[in-house]
Amino acid sequence: MLKHRLFRFLLLAGLSLVAGFLALAIAVPLEAQVPAPLIALFSPGLKLAELVTPETGKSFAWSFGWFLRIAIATNAAFYYAVFSLITYGLRAANRKEK
Repeated sequence: MLKHRLFRFLLLAGLSLVAGFLALAIAVPLEAQVPAPLIALFSPGLKLAELVTPETGKSFAWSFGWFLRIAIATNAAFYYAVFSLITYGLRAANRKEK
Protein backbone atom coordinates (compact mmCIF):
# COMPACT_ATOMS: atom_id res chain seq x y z
CA MET A 1 0.00 0.00 0.00
CA LEU A 2 2.83 2.38 0.84
CA LYS A 3 4.47 1.70 -2.53
CA HIS A 4 1.25 2.65 -4.33
CA ARG A 5 0.96 5.91 -2.41
CA LEU A 6 4.58 6.81 -3.05
CA PHE A 7 4.24 5.97 -6.74
CA ARG A 8 1.02 8.00 -7.01
CA PHE A 9 2.64 10.95 -5.22
CA LEU A 10 5.71 10.89 -7.47
CA LEU A 11 3.62 10.43 -10.61
CA LEU A 12 1.31 13.31 -9.73
CA ALA A 13 4.26 15.50 -8.74
CA GLY A 14 6.03 14.82 -12.04
CA LEU A 15 2.91 15.38 -14.11
CA SER A 16 2.08 18.57 -12.25
CA LEU A 17 5.60 19.93 -12.73
CA VAL A 18 5.40 19.29 -16.47
CA ALA A 19 1.87 20.72 -16.69
CA GLY A 20 2.88 23.79 -14.68
CA PHE A 21 5.87 24.43 -16.90
CA LEU A 22 3.79 24.01 -20.07
CA ALA A 23 1.05 26.28 -18.71
CA LEU A 24 3.64 28.97 -18.04
CA ALA A 25 5.19 28.50 -21.47
CA ILE A 26 1.80 28.89 -23.13
CA ALA A 27 0.60 31.77 -20.91
CA VAL A 28 3.60 34.07 -21.31
CA PRO A 29 3.24 34.76 -25.05
CA LEU A 30 -0.56 34.98 -24.79
CA GLU A 31 -0.59 37.33 -21.81
CA ALA A 32 -1.11 40.49 -23.88
CA GLN A 33 -3.93 38.98 -25.98
CA VAL A 34 -5.96 37.09 -23.35
CA PRO A 35 -7.81 38.64 -20.38
CA ALA A 36 -5.95 38.43 -17.06
CA PRO A 37 -8.57 36.26 -15.27
CA LEU A 38 -8.28 33.62 -17.96
CA ILE A 39 -4.48 33.63 -17.69
CA ALA A 40 -4.75 33.36 -13.90
CA LEU A 41 -7.14 30.42 -14.27
CA PHE A 42 -4.69 28.29 -16.28
CA SER A 43 -1.39 29.70 -15.01
CA PRO A 44 -1.82 31.19 -11.53
CA GLY A 45 1.94 31.16 -11.05
CA LEU A 46 2.44 33.81 -13.71
CA LYS A 47 0.30 36.39 -11.92
CA LEU A 48 1.63 35.46 -8.50
CA ALA A 49 5.22 35.72 -9.69
CA GLU A 50 4.51 39.17 -11.11
CA LEU A 51 3.31 40.28 -7.68
CA VAL A 52 5.89 38.53 -5.53
CA THR A 53 9.13 38.84 -7.47
CA PRO A 54 11.31 41.12 -5.41
CA GLU A 55 12.30 44.42 -6.95
CA THR A 56 15.75 44.73 -5.51
CA GLY A 57 18.71 46.25 -7.23
CA LYS A 58 19.90 42.82 -8.36
CA SER A 59 20.68 41.82 -11.92
CA PHE A 60 18.06 40.95 -14.50
CA ALA A 61 19.13 37.31 -14.50
CA TRP A 62 18.67 37.09 -10.72
CA SER A 63 15.18 38.63 -10.91
CA PHE A 64 14.16 36.47 -13.87
CA GLY A 65 15.45 33.35 -12.15
CA TRP A 66 13.31 34.03 -9.10
CA PHE A 67 10.36 34.87 -11.33
CA LEU A 68 10.62 31.47 -13.02
CA ARG A 69 11.08 29.61 -9.73
CA ILE A 70 7.99 31.22 -8.21
CA ALA A 71 5.84 30.79 -11.33
CA ILE A 72 6.75 27.15 -11.97
CA ALA A 73 6.45 26.13 -8.30
CA THR A 74 3.04 27.81 -7.99
CA ASN A 75 1.78 26.24 -11.20
CA ALA A 76 3.08 22.84 -10.10
CA ALA A 77 1.29 23.14 -6.75
CA PHE A 78 -1.91 24.23 -8.52
CA TYR A 79 -1.84 21.35 -10.98
CA TYR A 80 -0.91 18.88 -8.23
CA ALA A 81 -4.09 19.91 -6.41
CA VAL A 82 -6.12 19.58 -9.63
CA PHE A 83 -4.69 16.16 -10.46
CA SER A 84 -5.16 15.00 -6.86
CA LEU A 85 -8.83 16.00 -6.93
CA ILE A 86 -9.32 14.19 -10.23
CA THR A 87 -7.62 11.08 -8.82
CA TYR A 88 -9.73 11.24 -5.67
CA GLY A 89 -12.90 11.55 -7.74
CA LEU A 90 -11.98 8.61 -9.93
CA ARG A 91 -11.12 6.45 -6.92
CA ALA A 92 -14.39 7.38 -5.21
CA ALA A 93 -16.34 6.50 -8.36
CA ASN A 94 -14.58 3.12 -8.54
CA ARG A 95 -15.43 2.39 -4.91
CA LYS A 96 -19.12 3.14 -5.51
CA GLU A 97 -19.23 0.79 -8.48
CA LYS A 98 -17.86 -2.13 -6.46
